[in-house]
Amino acid sequence: MIGGGRGAFIGAVHRMAAALDGQIDLVCGAFSSDPERSRLSGGDLFLPAERCYGTYEEMIRTEATLPEHVRMDVVSIVTPNHMHFGPAMMALEHGFHVICDKPVCLNLQEAKILREKVQSTGLLFALTHTYTGYPMVKQARQMIAHGELGTIRRVVVEYPQGWLSTDQESTDHKQASWRTDPERSGAAGAMGDIGTHAENLAEYVTGLKIESICADLYAHVPGRRLDDDGSVLLRMDNGARGVLYASQISAGEENNLKIRVYGEKGGLEWAQMEPNSLIVRWLDKPMQVYRTGVGPLYPEAQVHTRIPAGHPEGYLEAFANIYRNVAYCLQARIADEAVDPLYLDFPTINDGVRGMEFIEAVVRSGKDETTKWILLPMVE
Repeated sequence: MIGGGRGAFIGAVHRMAAALDGQIDLVCGAFSSDPERSRLSGGDLFLPAERCYGTYEEMIRTEATLPEHVRMDVVSIVTPNHMHFGPAMMALEHGFHVICDKPVCLNLQEAKILREKVQSTGLLFALTHTYTGYPMVKQARQMIAHGELGTIRRVVVEYPQGWLSTDQESTDHKQASWRTDPERSGAAGAMGDIGTHAENLAEYVTGLKIESICADLYAHVPGRRLDDDGSVLLRMDNGARGVLYASQISAGEENNLKIRVYGEKGGLEWAQMEPNSLIVRWLDKPMQVYRTGVGPLYPEAQVHTRIPAGHPEGYLEAFANIYRNVAYCLQARIADEAVDPLYLDFPTINDGVRGMEFIEAVVRSGKDETTKWILLPMVE
């Protein structure tokens, strides 16, 4: 693991997800840009001192010299956005597979270079767009892919949070300080942090690609350098229209990601805060509610369901589905065996490039006031 040491948030989530199926062990790490903090963090996780490295460069170089049965197999990168590219490139160059937090890089140029490296090495690269790991998300994807809703016409996806409604970055709030800093977060704030989750979910569920966008971004908190709120009109590559809303100043909201998709025969709705349910509304018959682990579901949903129906199955399990699938793919490679296609279902470097293309387009559109706004006459 690179990053995720003392005081970090997402690193612990990655470790829990990786450990859930007993298929992946944490064997070493460079947990902080501060060498001493990194070593202390490794000690907190009961790693041997010699596998707690001061820098990621030291870790990758040293691990590459160890016997194959001892050295790490895959690197998990859980740093802020500006520290994704360097570690990922170095890991790939030394023959290590990569699991990376999203968005994949600081900018689109880095993402494209990284994609070239992944393609040239043939190594595994997974991106933790967590929400694609939910069983009911996979059920929704398969229902659309099998034509149950007919031609898709409308996509509505939203991800409101409220935690940045005040000036958190001026305090010692670690997560707020880097997420609102363009040097560490990139060109977008809320749109980069959670808007990319909404973009990825919309494309994953529908199987469509966003063809063009029209965006409105705004920073409501005075002095904030990156957007904390935004709305995007979407045009999909089949002619469907859509709306994407991402906000971190929607006071009182937690992680209220939702998607609704409408076809000519019916529509479906899934909400991350009620993830075991998939609501399907039909044009000519009663509404249905699909439930995780209940009744006939597509294999893609069944194989990613872990516990008996009626028990809450959520964020960590969805996260773990990505790690488990990578583990199964890696095990198949080591054994020189074919992997079950059901386990090839995880976000890749291509999803990372799509996310960066989305961010770049949204930021460019958000700055262009001349082409998208039509002024209405003011009525006195």
